[in-house]
Amino acid sequence: MTVPCVTANDETIAEAANALRAGQLVAFPTETVYGLGADATNDEAVARIFEAKGRPRFNPLIVHVSGKEEAGQHVTFMPEAEKLAAAFWPGGLTLVLPRRADTPLSLLVSAGLDTVAIRVPAHSIAQRLIEATGRPLAAPSANASGKVSPTRAEHVVESLGHSPLLAMVLDGGACEMGLESTVIGFPEGGTPTLLRPGAIARDDIEKVLGAPLADPEPQSDEAGRSSPGQLASHYAPNAPIRLNVREKENDEILLGFGPDAPSLGASLNLSVKGDLTEAAANLFAMLRALDEQAAGRRLAVMPVPHDGLGEAINDRLSRAAADRG
Repeated sequence: MTVPCVTANDETIAEAANALRAGQLVAFPTETVYGLGADATNDEAVARIFEAKGRPRFNPLIVHVSGKEEAGQHVTFMPEAEKLAAAFWPGGLTLVLPRRADTPLSLLVSAGLDTVAIRVPAHSIAQRLIEATGRPLAAPSANASGKVSPTRAEHVVESLGHSPLLAMVLDGGACEMGLESTVIGFPEGGTPTLLRPGAIARDDIEKVLGAPLADPEPQSDEAGRSSPGQLASHYAPNAPIRLNVREKENDEILLGFGPDAPSLGASLNLSVKGDLTEAAANLFAMLRALDEQAAGRRLAVMPVPHDGLGEAINDRLSRAAADRG
């Protein structure tokens, strides 16, 4: 039986909030991607996220809250984090901050670490759901672990729709940004670190901080992680991927970028005009669409510039194309 997928309105949001308070899972839209939500204070509910996604336990979850005041009940802010919260919340930025001793958050959201990944979503439906539930919501992307993230409600149904752990999907249309949030860590005595590139570009964050961000230390897949989205193979379609393609081979289906793509026989184009914001919004939906068409063929992807949001797009593509063991 497929999970109910309902248009988000006052009635269905209230129904979803009741399900969340009862320890069930609800998928809902944010400005970045659809999240698989659970009451972040309920150990059993949070454990159901890992079970539904088939997610490694060492990978922490992002906690979604209504605003900075609520965030302060769970984490401790340092001056750099205060600056970033003031500049980018609500929005697509997650801060990994020291966990307060008195927070009611489940220890599972931290995956055994003494930090919490936390953000304030800008999407009105996400905000209304948090308010109606009256609890912080743990919410990774609403898809099977390691697979392409969902930017539309139907993507959630395709990936998790038959899970008995998912109570309902709130349909709020396509996600505006289409990339997961950028994640910033604050190592004690160290430089703020870009743990995961995402919906907010590195340059914009560095302008607010007035200094460059550090890059994270390489980690093995067995290591504990301070941020979601750090597995080497992640965001992966079923078909293998070849990157930075300038000429398509016969057994490939091409994902283009920019005005030159049609001459190469691209099936879909992330952005005909070469706009990185448009490309970011289209990335996961187009990977899914081409994966369905692949029929044994490989996906080939044209080069995407690395500046601005291109850093996050290329991060996702490189993880999608990584060796899956």
